[in-house]
Amino acid sequence: MTKSETRTLAAPGADLVYDVRAPHSGPGGHRTLLMIGQPMTADGFATLAGHFTDRTVVTYDPRGLGRSARTDGRSAHTPQQQAADLHLLIEALGTGPVDVFGSSGGAVTALELVAAHPGDVGTLVAHEPPINAVLPDAAAAERAQAACYEAYQAGGFGAGMAAFIAMTSWQGEYSGAYFAQPAPDPAAFGLPTTDDGSRDDPLLSAASSAITDYRPDARTLTAAPTRVVIAVGEESAGTYTARTGAGMAVLLDQEATVFPSHHGGFLGEEFGQAGKPDEFAARLRQVLAAGRARPAAAGADRSARGQAGLAAAVRGVPVRGAAVR
Repeated sequence: MTKSETRTLAAPGADLVYDVRAPHSGPGGHRTLLMIGQPMTADGFATLAGHFTDRTVVTYDPRGLGRSARTDGRSAHTPQQQAADLHLLIEALGTGPVDVFGSSGGAVTALELVAAHPGDVGTLVAHEPPINAVLPDAAAAERAQAACYEAYQAGGFGAGMAAFIAMTSWQGEYSGAYFAQPAPDPAAFGLPTTDDGSRDDPLLSAASSAITDYRPDARTLTAAPTRVVIAVGEESAGTYTARTGAGMAVLLDQEATVFPSHHGGFLGEEFGQAGKPDEFAARLRQVLAAGRARPAAAGADRSARGQAGLAAAVRGVPVRGAAVR
């Protein structure tokens, strides 16, 4: 059993709303577990948090999203600003270092948190961080992303989201065949075909472009005391976020860790796209319990394996291949 409390942290330029679920019997020696997304807010972690009743779990709404109102007059969602917010939140909790599970854009924010404030995080599990720079076809990925933005600007939410689904479900590199496709039909995905005129969606507008444009500093991340685990979903094999996850793992000279299901594998029925939350939570528990042991410094053999893994994994070879364990 847990007790839940919603709190508000007055940060510079925003009021950050977060939820603390604490076990009645105390954390039992476990670190506080922070679950973060982007642009997903705290409500997306309800099912996953319910699997960790033996420790304090904290979820939050990033500034400008959900309940966390901005007062800074800005609309951009950047990893740097959100990492600064999380640093303040962890200080307010007074239980650092914490463990972090970061999903999608939240994984990018968490990587920046480790880089900027390494003492804040014990273990980071970064699940499928969408970072173009780690792909061999980074320029093509940026072009595909720009096409999603253009579709959104031209036709509204349905057109933009249909383009986004087509982009993120494409297998392998963004080739000429990808760009030669006709524009996807929103109706085929059950999306609206009419335009309501709004252009402020945090995923489809340019507000979150700093997430996919993020350039991780491998040297800073590997020098941090934090144990960083890059994770990919077994059902995501070959898709954009599996490839970026695998590329990020190789950048850190590690093998990506396979989790059950897909990009939203931890979801219950929060958004009607359920993954395998029971299996996902069991895997997350296993990874968090694995401890702080870090692999030995990379030698020539590991470096060669990493290069082979990058060539395989980021080009769409199934995630059970060379770059993933």
